[in-house]
Amino acid sequence: MSKSDVYVTKLIELLKDFTQDWDNEFDGEMGRGTKLLGDLSFESIDIIQLIVAIQEDIVGGKLPFEKLLMKDGRYVDDLSVGQIAEFLAANIPG
Repeated sequence: MSKSDVYVTKLIELLKDFTQDWDNEFDGEMGRGTKLLGDLSFESIDIIQLIVAIQEDIVGGKLPFEKLLMKDGRYVDDLSVGQIAEFLAANIPG
């Protein structure tokens, strides 16, 4: 199992806790391709809260999330679980 796959598993657990009380339309299985906005109906405040939760529960510190959230000086349109996992795998030592 790759480092990225480990983070996918951890992110899915976190996202399930995060969205369990939400009234959203998503009833599929979360995976690497699941999109925060498109599939899980996240809003911008939810992304901020998710980043805080990732830093507290998975990272145990701060990461340069602006590298993940911005591209060419603009905010990205959406993020997938896989993109976040790849970012974590590349930025967490060990």
